[in-house]
Amino acid sequence: MQTKRVPLWLVGLLVLTLGALQYRLWLGEGSLAQVNLLKQQIAEQQGENERLLERNRVLEAEVRELKSGLETVEERAREELGMVKEGETLYQLTGDE
Repeated sequence: MQTKRVPLWLVGLLVLTLGALQYRLWLGEGSLAQVNLLKQQIAEQQGENERLLERNRVLEAEVRELKSGLETVEERAREELGMVKEGETLYQLTGDE
């Protein structure tokens, strides 16, 4: 019984093909390293999106409060602008003794 030998050029071609596929898998476009980097960027972006969504919820609640009544507007005027009502006296305390 005689065995058939695989031509050397075919073995070389298969080795080159395997090498090219391995290169692309590890180093080329769409490689495992690039996929992992993209997954990390997606996770970071999702975290940023969650943070911004929460900030938007807080701002929406604040806008609703400002639209609904004057108490919130008055509170902000007092805190941020230092305004006082007519007839009130403002006492400002300093840290000096």
